[in-house]
Amino acid sequence: MRSIILSLILMLGLAAPLRAQEGAKAVITAQIEAFLAQDVSRAYGYASPFIQQKFATPEQFGAMVRDGYPMVWRPSDVTFLEMREIAGRLWQGVRVVDAAGAGWIVDYEMIETPEGWRINGVQVRPAPDASV
Repeated sequence: MRSIILSLILMLGLAAPLRAQEGAKAVITAQIEAFLAQDVSRAYGYASPFIQQKFATPEQFGAMVRDGYPMVWRPSDVTFLEMREIAGRLWQGVRVVDAAGAGWIVDYEMIETPEGWRINGVQVRPAPDASV
């Protein structure tokens, strides 16, 4: 009986991070698809309440992404990496390739809201050279 209880606890402990990663992947994918379709209203809906308040309108949000994060606005390739917890925050790593062929690592900070997972910010850095 004790082994069954321990197995259930272990399974539940592993299921929560997997659900978080699957939720993050679905939201990030949907937002990128919305950007590619030039549907900034839909893309704005995947941003956290903090981000929505900061940019006030879908148009302002879309302009910020288009001008500041072109690799997210129009990626030619998207590959999901690991999800990490850093200082109590969840970060979903994504490797994107921009229209010019440059690789980038985009770390998405994810938060869970009553409406589901939302993007609360991003950090972008050049991807390491794959040939090294």
